[in-house]
Amino acid sequence: MPRQKRVAAIHDISGFGKCSLTVALPILSAAGIETAVIPTAVLSTHTDGFEGYTYKDLTENMRAMAKHWEAIDLKFAAIYSGFLGSFEQIAIVKDFIDTFRRDECVVLVDPAMADNGKMYIVFDMNFAREMAGLCAKADIIIPNMTEAAFMLGQEYYAGICTSKYIEGLLHGLSALGPSKVVITGVMFDEDTLGAASYDKETDMVQYAFSNRISGNYHGTGDIFASTLLAAYLKGHSLANSAQIAVDFTCGSIQRTKDAGTDVRYGVDFETGISKLISEINT
Repeated sequence: MPRQKRVAAIHDISGFGKCSLTVALPILSAAGIETAVIPTAVLSTHTDGFEGYTYKDLTENMRAMAKHWEAIDLKFAAIYSGFLGSFEQIAIVKDFIDTFRRDECVVLVDPAMADNGKMYIVFDMNFAREMAGLCAKADIIIPNMTEAAFMLGQEYYAGICTSKYIEGLLHGLSALGPSKVVITGVMFDEDTLGAASYDKETDMVQYAFSNRISGNYHGTGDIFASTLLAAYLKGHSLANSAQIAVDFTCGSIQRTKDAGTDVRYGVDFETGISKLISEINT
C-alpha cells in the first residue's frame, strides 16, 4: 500500500469565515492527504466585511515550529503557502522551502496579496516584488489576474481580456522560476470565468472555465488552490486539476448564492466535498 502523502500548509487561521487553513485543512484531509499546519496568524474572523476582529501574529512561532519539524526529520510531498502578512513571513517561508524541499516535494505558492486591481490595504508594490521572489522558488504558483500583473510590474486590465494577454502573463511568470503557472479570474466573455494554466515542461497553455456567477465571494481563491493541490497530488495533470478546482469552486459559490447566505460568511464547499473526492479519486 502506498504511503500517505503529507503537506505542510503555511497559512493564517480565521476562526470564522471559511478561508486559509479552515479551507485547506478539510479539503486536503478529505482527499486522504495528511496536512501539517504552520499558522501565520490567528484571527476571530477574516478581515473582509467584518469590524472589530481579533488578530494574533505568530511570526516567531513559525520559526520555532519549523526548527522542531527539522529536528524530528519530517518529510513532505508538498509545501503550500497562502496569505503571508509581512516581509519577514515571506523570508521564513523561503527558508522553510530551502530546509524541507527534498526528493519529489512540490512547492505551491498562492501569492495572496491583491485583487480587483488593488493591493490589499496592508501591502504596497514592494511586497509584490518580494512575493515574486518567493514565487521564483515554487514549482506551481496560483496568482489571480491582479497578482499576476503586479508581480510582473505590468498594468492590470480588468474584465474581458485576450488569450494573447493571458499567455503573456503565463510565460512572464514562468520566467520568474516556477515550471507551472495557473492564473485565476480569467474572462474571455461575460458568461464564463475560470483559470489558465501553463506547464513549461510541455510548453502547453490550457484553459478551464465554468459559468460565471455574479457577486464577490470570500475564500474562493483558497478553495481553488487547495482543490488543485489535492487533485495534483492524487495524480491528475495540472490542466485537469485546474478544471476540477474551477468546477468545485463554482459549485460552492452556486450553492451559497442559491441559499442566500451572507457572502461574508464564506461559501458552502463542505456540501460538495464527497462528490469532489469521488472525482479526484477516479
